[in-house]
Amino acid sequence: MKLTILGAAEQVTGSMHLLQLENYNILIDCGLDYEKGTFQNENLYFTFDPSSIDVVILTHAHIDHSGNLPTLIRMGFNGQILCTAPTAELTEILLMDSVNVFLSKQNRSARSKRYKSGPTPLYLHKHVAETVDRFVVISFHKEFRINENITLTFIPVGHLLGAAAVVLTVNENGSTKKIAFTGDIGRKNYPLLVDPQPLPQVDYLVCESTYGGRFHSRDTTLEQKLIETITESCIKYPGRLIIPAFSIGRTQALAYMLNKIFSEKRLPSVKVFIDSPLASSATEIYQKYEHYLNLEAQNFYKNKNGQSDFKELSFVSDKRESSSISNYHEPCIIISSAGMLEGGRIQDHLYYNIQNYYCTILFIGYCAKGTLGHRLLRGDPIIKLRNRDLMVYAAIKQTDLLSGHGDHNDLVNTVKQQAPNLLKKVFLVHGEINSMKHLSTALAQENYHVVLPKKDETFEL
Repeated sequence: MKLTILGAAEQVTGSMHLLQLENYNILIDCGLDYEKGTFQNENLYFTFDPSSIDVVILTHAHIDHSGNLPTLIRMGFNGQILCTAPTAELTEILLMDSVNVFLSKQNRSARSKRYKSGPTPLYLHKHVAETVDRFVVISFHKEFRINENITLTFIPVGHLLGAAAVVLTVNENGSTKKIAFTGDIGRKNYPLLVDPQPLPQVDYLVCESTYGGRFHSRDTTLEQKLIETITESCIKYPGRLIIPAFSIGRTQALAYMLNKIFSEKRLPSVKVFIDSPLASSATEIYQKYEHYLNLEAQNFYKNKNGQSDFKELSFVSDKRESSSISNYHEPCIIISSAGMLEGGRIQDHLYYNIQNYYCTILFIGYCAKGTLGHRLLRGDPIIKLRNRDLMVYAAIKQTDLLSGHGDHNDLVNTVKQQAPNLLKKVFLVHGEINSMKHLSTALAQENYHVVLPKKDETFEL
């Protein structure tokens, strides 16, 4: 059995791992590599023959894990894609949204005359439809026989609705081996989602390392932080709170927490706008799979007759309605994508409010270097939007309490579920090199054999 780390090696995006058995090849995840850009040849071409892959296993819907599946199919993959039911539906809307992003960039580039017709999209809507046709959904904790020698079990890991760790049991040459892929590991007590569940003992573990060496804030709760921020921005002063948030996962968790706060009369009522068509579609999927949520959320929605019973909340449907929010003069909360301010309707709200002394912008996620969100967080006094230099008068705040990733301690504890004398190797992926080194050092101190794979490096298991 051979393991090749094809993506997310010493970086965060582009998760993709190849497990080769005798006459059978399994691909675990097939994500877009954003370090390379979504129009570069590195995302278009694979270092293996896509037609040689027998099956794909998808850990969860995020684009850095699922976003290159249509390209794989375009290039010759003809097998099934195994995942949980929520992952299948969330992946579909995310992939459709990716096509819209590709086409939008193509049109903008064509208008700017940088290209004759703009860069060619990686794939189109028809390729997404072909991808969706390949999904085979599997329940958590249900052993699924891929063939006579391989079984698959999905274990819930939080992080996102439907997200799973992959546990494969392989019979080869008269021996049995187990290998697990964590996907992205969530954190305990996260709004809506179940806690990450323990993995069974395995021989090899491929573990994410996003927050290696980093620790989440523990001096306050998410509820307290939201109450404090809303009080300062919308109640003490009649202003508005703008929250850039990823449409899938963060937005639903945030809406749940706001619903709880207002339902329990912790604050006076404040209008909440969710301005993202993708978030609206994702929320419907969260409603459909309410039984996948944690028990606290299930009981809360049961008592409120479902997720739609949130009287302060309005979903913004079209661009005209989105523009009209700027004329809403009462205090309000606006949740819009994208989380790093790179595109999306959030830029419109930013344009009209960045010079508003009575506006607060609350970042609830990571902002990569070079993004508009990162420039605001580092304190740039002027930003450029729509070819205008705008002074930053709005208050800029940040919290990591809605991060969907477990921190350093969560990652260490995930590995420590495995007996060091039985776990032969831990492969660290999906993290920047410094994060991997911090996590590797901590695990080595616990007597684990840790490997930091290079891209395309192959290991005999």
